Amino acid sequence: MLLRALVVESNRFLEIFSAAHDLHPTDMTALNLIMTARSPMTPGTLAKALNLSASATTSVLDRLARAGHVVRDRDPDDRRRVELRVLAAATALTSTFFQPLAREYSAAWEKLSPEDRQVVARFLAGTTDATARVRDAVISSDAVN
Repeated sequence: MLLRALVVESNRFLEIFSAAHDLHPTDMTALNLIMTARSPMTPGTLAKALNLSASATTSVLDRLARAGHVVRDRDPDDRRRVELRVLAAATALTSTFFQPLAREYSAAWEKLSPEDRQVVARFLAGTTDATARVRDAVISSDAVN
């Protein structure tokens, strides 16, 4: 119940940012995925992460590009490959908006001992992994319909 409450509050917070910047929830998710990717993301990788078709992903990227958040760049080593890049203005915008939340999270975590933080981190990582496994199983079994 507590985890669900956190997810609901997080979603409400994201909705404020999304509404203020005319971003569809899927656009916000896409922007987050591109920003936090460990290596340059491609449209195909984003489509898979969002579970969207190529054309739906193109629509998301078009909206993000028109809003000035993302650009598509050609890989200098392989001109056939397109990489997605978040523009500095979008990074600054999100950073400014989310800084107060980051400070509050830090303050909440500082109240925990290092051992407690490790337990919470393991719990969150395990719960996230479990959710992803079940999500993937549902998608592959088509149990949603």
